[in-house]
Amino acid sequence: MDDLETRELRYFVAVAEELHFARAAVRLGIAQPPLSRAIRRLEQRLGVRLFDRDRRGAALTYAGSVLLGEARAALDAVAAAAHRTRRAGDPTRRLVLVTKAGASHELLQRLLDALASDPEAPSVEVLLCEVGEQARLLRDGRADAALMHRPFDDLAGFDTEDLYVEGQIALLPAGHPLASRDRLTLADVRDVPDLPLARWPRLDGSYPEGPGPEVHTQSQLAQLVALGRTLLVIPASSRAWQWPEHVAVPVVDAPDVTTVIAWPPSSRSPEVASLVRSAAGLRRAAEPAPAD
Repeated sequence: MDDLETRELRYFVAVAEELHFARAAVRLGIAQPPLSRAIRRLEQRLGVRLFDRDRRGAALTYAGSVLLGEARAALDAVAAAAHRTRRAGDPTRRLVLVTKAGASHELLQRLLDALASDPEAPSVEVLLCEVGEQARLLRDGRADAALMHRPFDDLAGFDTEDLYVEGQIALLPAGHPLASRDRLTLADVRDVPDLPLARWPRLDGSYPEGPGPEVHTQSQLAQLVALGRTLLVIPASSRAWQWPEHVAVPVVDAPDVTTVIAWPPSSRSPEVASLVRSAAGLRRAAEPAPAD
């Protein structure tokens, strides 16, 4: 009675994300009437209304918003099972470590060097992604582990090991007056009339309010800073992709950022365990020796 099929969950998620049955049908490549019937059958089986409908489209009810989160997680789990099973059967497979392009560059290089020097270490492929994509790639099985950043990235449901804590910097156009300062505060970089803060997407994909440009990729952001259109506050290690037209200034009261290695809690892979041990070993090597 309560069994849910992946097909009807995909149908439901498409409507929930489009909030319009006709657009969802186009996205799914099916006609609208069978889609509408499938959603009505799903509501009847669950005994709840998932959408409030009118001529303009549809809106999620509270029950629908709950199912949306659960359906996404369930579809991710199904996709992950398929990805991991296929990869497990590939004799040439390598462990996939995903990280944001340009982030934690020095730490990543040290980790890869440590793995290369250990004949027992797993072979690792590095998958570079854009902001906020690591969690999805871990959940759907396309990656085995990830370098992520607390408090910015979505770590919900993952096992993690803290690796590195650092401060943040403001990345500014070289010709801007703030670029000549030795240090800045968050108050200094907020509401700069001629240089609004760039706006990254939140974990839910929405953007905060503000005059700054919406940014999607590191390369887009780098060029906007160089053109004098925006500034941003980022972890200090992310300045690895800094352009000559950029200047980095410490933001002394910005919250610290912790780089972690994350992996799915269901993983029983000895290769993942070996990768995590290698990463944790780098952290321990960098820690000061205890005082006598």
